Amino acid sequence: MTPTAPTAPATVAQALAAAVARGVDRLDAQLLLLHALGRAPHDRAWLLAHDTDAIAGTAWASLSAQLSRRLAGEPVAYLLGEKEFHGLRLHVDARVLVPRPDTETLVDWALQCLEGREKPRVLDLGTGSGAIALALQHARADARVDAVDASADALAVAKANAQRLRLPVGFSQAHWLDGAASGYAVIASNPPYIAAGDPHLPALRHEPASALVAGADGLDDIRQIVRDGPSHLAEGGWLLLEHGHDQAPAVRRLLEARGFAEVQSRVDLAGIQRCSGGVWRTVK
Repeated sequence: MTPTAPTAPATVAQALAAAVARGVDRLDAQLLLLHALGRAPHDRAWLLAHDTDAIAGTAWASLSAQLSRRLAGEPVAYLLGEKEFHGLRLHVDARVLVPRPDTETLVDWALQCLEGREKPRVLDLGTGSGAIALALQHARADARVDAVDASADALAVAKANAQRLRLPVGFSQAHWLDGAASGYAVIASNPPYIAAGDPHLPALRHEPASALVAGADGLDDIRQIVRDGPSHLAEGGWLLLEHGHDQAPAVRRLLEARGFAEVQSRVDLAGIQRCSGGVWRTVK
């Protein structure tokens, strides 16, 4: 006897329960259900108010396909096509890393470094989706914000985000500081910082490896940025770097060895030393 196919959920609440029963995290299931229903991701209260509403078969089919992709490890942001970062809604896909809340620590620090500076110049290295550059430009309309990435695909995503958000960031394709201008008040970067053999890499297989891995210890790109950064900073300019949860001491040592002053680290919302930086002064 041929087994009967499972009955499709009839209501919003049943669809959510079915999604969770398949092993998807409840929050992820809520976001994907809202997406399948054509609603905004912040509209979770709607699910409670309309839990007895009927769900169309087409919506369930769409949700079911998305759940399968999520269970295979694909980030929710790729499935939704967007991610909120520092108050901005950014479009993202597999060409760029998903912006993480941890990186908002870097943005907030950069904004502090820009306080009291009129029309400052800022550079975002390895911009990806444009998250850092766009957040800084949004917060400081008077700033001239430049952003570079070695990936043409990433730049296409970033430029589209800038155009949609109407933020005048200047984008260019380059490998880190190759061909960059000088006189920046802040250079900020969230570079690759995962070691080549890190056991967490398989969980990130859907995101671009070139934006994740940086040599045997994860510090190859940070070393290059620290080495070359001073040539592009204004007097008293800051170099700010995001790094791994256990890399702060090593990054501070690199900055101090290069001659940066006031070298320090900042913690993210979890209390982890997530960013390190220093100020460049030619007059000691």
